[in-house]
Order: sequence, then C-alpha cells, then structure tokens
Amino acid sequence: MKLPIWSIAETNGVIMGNLYDKSFVSGLKAGVESLLPGWGLGPNTQVSLLTVSENATFRADDPDKEMPVILRVHRPAYHSEAEIRSELAWISDLRQQQIVRTPAIIPHYGSEIIAKFEDSGNVRHVVGFEFLPGQEPDPKTNLEDGFRVLGAISARLHAHARSWRPTNGFARKTWDFEAAFGPSPLWGDWREALGLSEAGSLVLEDLCESLKNRLEAYGSGPDRFGLVHADLRLANLLVDGDALGVIDFDDCGFSWFVYDFAAAISFLETSPTIPALQNAWVEGYRSVAPLAAEHVEMIPTFIMFRRLLLTAWIASHSETETAEWAGLDAYTDGTVAMAEAYLAGQPI
Repeated sequence: MKLPIWSIAETNGVIMGNLYDKSFVSGLKAGVESLLPGWGLGPNTQVSLLTVSENATFRADDPDKEMPVILRVHRPAYHSEAEIRSELAWISDLRQQQIVRTPAIIPHYGSEIIAKFEDSGNVRHVVGFEFLPGQEPDPKTNLEDGFRVLGAISARLHAHARSWRPTNGFARKTWDFEAAFGPSPLWGDWREALGLSEAGSLVLEDLCESLKNRLEAYGSGPDRFGLVHADLRLANLLVDGDALGVIDFDDCGFSWFVYDFAAAISFLETSPTIPALQNAWVEGYRSVAPLAAEHVEMIPTFIMFRRLLLTAWIASHSETETAEWAGLDAYTDGTVAMAEAYLAGQPI
C-alpha cells in the first residue's frame, strides 16, 4: 500500500510521523548502506528514500552503474520470511512465464534473495529489485483506457494463479472476511477509525454483517478465489513507451479474483467515474478470459469490503503519507456514506 512509485522521479520533501520519523528512517538507511556491497554497489553509492508504508523503499544510485537498485526494507512483524520468499517465488515465475513485465529480484551476493540487518533488536528483511524505468499513468488522462489494461493484466495473473503449482511451504496472507474484520484483523479494527461517530459505528456494524452474509453466499471455490495481486492500481503500473510494467506485489495473497478491481480503485471509490471504470476493467478482463455475470454482480460488495478494510488501515497507519493524503476523518465519513447507500441498495 503506497502512493509514490518506483520511477525516475524521486519523492522529495517526505513528511513522516510516529513510526517513520527522520531518526527512524536514518537508522534504516544506515542498515541498508551496510548491505550495499552484496548487490555489487560501491562506496560512492547514494541511498535515498522513495516511499514509506508497510515497508520503507530506498533507491541506491551507484555512479559506476548504469541503473539504480531498488531496496525494500520490510516492516517487522508483518510478513514472515516465508511469506516474503513466497511473494518472490510468484514474481520469479511470472517473469519466467512472461505473464507480466515486473522487476527482477537481485540476489544478495549472487545467491540469497533476502538480506538482513539488525535494527533496535529487530531483524529487518531487505529485498533488492532491478530498476524498472517508466512513469505512472497520468490520472488526468482517460482512466478508462488504463482500467482496460488493468483488467487484462488481472485476467492474465488470475489464469497463471489457477494453473501454477508452487513448491511446498508457499505462504501468503488470506484476504477474506475473517482476516479483514475478525477478532485479529490484519490491518487493524475499523471500529478505531478516526472521527467515527456512534451513529456511524452502527452503520458500519450493519455493513459488516451484510458483507459477511453476502461473501458466505458467494463462496470461495477455485473459479472465484485464489492468489491475487491485491493492490493492482494505476500507481503500480509503469509506462515506458510501449512497454508496461507491474510493480509492488507486497500485498499479494489469497482472495476473490474480482477483489482486484476493488483494490484498483483504492481511494477513488467515491468518484462518479467508477461505473465507467468498472465497465472498462471488465471489458479488458473479458478480452483475455471469461468473467461470468455472477462475479461482476459482486463487485459492489468487494468495493465496500475494500473501503472498510482501508478505513481500518488508515486508522492503524496514521503516520503514513497515504493516510495523510486520504484525509483521515474525511475518509471515515465517506465510508459511512458509502455504507448507507450500499445497505439501501443504491449505487455506491
């Protein structure tokens, strides 16, 4: 989950609070710098912060190298080492099968795909990726074209996920109702959302119950549930001429396939363009693979699922740029309004 992207343009003037304050990031940067020789980077390499969210991502520029290296420092107690290795296994197979264009993993000292350093008693996992040139699609242009592309990419990813047989030990999080809203929610409890009133809480409780019932009725058979990117937004596409790259598989896990559309419109959910974007995404998907009407009809439910999940995420990650950009209290109010419309059977 992030706003900035891995591209030529760096993020400047990053404002961080609580967790990722300047001293904390300086410590992470020092840890990354201690590992640079393992990626063949020399003593004159400049390390700069690109973005912070669940993880901190740095860019390493060696004046003696043609391209920079992207270094992702994982947040402690979020993904286990087995989960990180599983993400990288999927990326590697997607590259090998030429399903999508995505950055290659750069092993540390040529063999280990996960490097490590110690930070205040925590072991921090670091993964190196090749730099993929390009820019995020301009959101001011015709987004429908971009969503047709996203739909087609999603269809290719889902087809691969259905047929791929990973090795034993593959482990990724499951983004189902229990994981999102159960007793130990992965992204925090929506009940702690900033600015949530008592009346709003009652609306969201009703929403939660409705989501649970509809998802149980829909089911999780192999035709509708499997390994998904789970964050395939325009911000995670890089356009370089005619080439198109996909980045940031950090949220990938097991969920409903059409959940990928809901993730694609993260933070755009209240835009009046959503029906057109959904139509474009479905059109792009169907240009690659079938998508039955029963799955398309569930998209509004997954939009609300994702919106409530993001409301919880913002409450538990208020220190991030994403939370600040989304508007904290305003985002909570928007979720309540969307829930009221959804529960009343109105378009959301």
